Amino acid sequence: MPTIDLTTVATLAERDPAGAVNPLDAAPRRLGLTVRELQHAATLAGDAPLPFEVAPPVETDAMQARLGASPATTGDQAYRAVVDALHDPADSLQRRGLLVDGTLDAGVAGAIGLLAAPSTAVDIDLRMAGVQAKVWHRQGEGAVASLATVDGIVFELDWFGTDAWAGELARVAAITEDVTLGESAVPSYVDLPFELADTAAEATRVGRGDLLPVLAARHSGAVLGTDGPLPDDVVARVLAALAAEAQGRLRALVADVSEASVGAAGVVSWSLLADGWRALRPHRVDGVPRLEVRSVAPTDLATVVAPVLEEIR
Repeated sequence: MPTIDLTTVATLAERDPAGAVNPLDAAPRRLGLTVRELQHAATLAGDAPLPFEVAPPVETDAMQARLGASPATTGDQAYRAVVDALHDPADSLQRRGLLVDGTLDAGVAGAIGLLAAPSTAVDIDLRMAGVQAKVWHRQGEGAVASLATVDGIVFELDWFGTDAWAGELARVAAITEDVTLGESAVPSYVDLPFELADTAAEATRVGRGDLLPVLAARHSGAVLGTDGPLPDDVVARVLAALAAEAQGRLRALVADVSEASVGAAGVVSWSLLADGWRALRPHRVDGVPRLEVRSVAPTDLATVVAPVLEEIR
């Protein structure tokens, strides 16, 4: 199976040294579609399955009928009211030139087809500044199709060459202007026992931050920085900061979904701290589970995803 290089982004000159490539042809194509337009386009593309499903309406039970609807029911009703108010998808696609004489635009049809039958899938859940985004990347035959939404009503459909995939992953991980960055109490690199990270997170969650120095002392010398073991007092501050500074997360599920696949998958997890992203990498040293926490930039997402993709192939 061919290797997919996600570590570099090819330039136009590298793609075609003779300069015959039209920049507009090489650039990713982006298209905004409502959920109804997207579903109608998928129907026209041979009933192609989309990477998400719209859940059935939330039913109002007897208690809600008597005491008032729950937030989940109210939110579901509001969502469906907005969807019902959207324009007829066939008419809107025709007005936009994406549907001509009953035939769907070839680019849109191809992107939806790739979403339905890829060889590699990357599902990204992104949260920052109080907003959650869902992003689906599907790769196959030298191309990638991407679908993204923050509200389940308006979607962005993209399609581009595999050589542009690294740049598109960086675009997903870009930190929004609504997030204010500063200094972090967490070093750019720290490696600690997974047990310590887990128990410290639980202690912080239940309001027992006073236990962090005790936990740090219990694992004295086991937490490593770039220059070796960290002092216990520094470890306690790092454990507190890992929870207190968290202001976003990124989780990517990477899966081989080709016909020859055995269902292998891997996970990439990032946490957004006060000064930017940290990659969280579980690993083992002498059979002991540990967690590496390393500073990364949005442009590093491809280099983190690539090894996971190689492992599952």
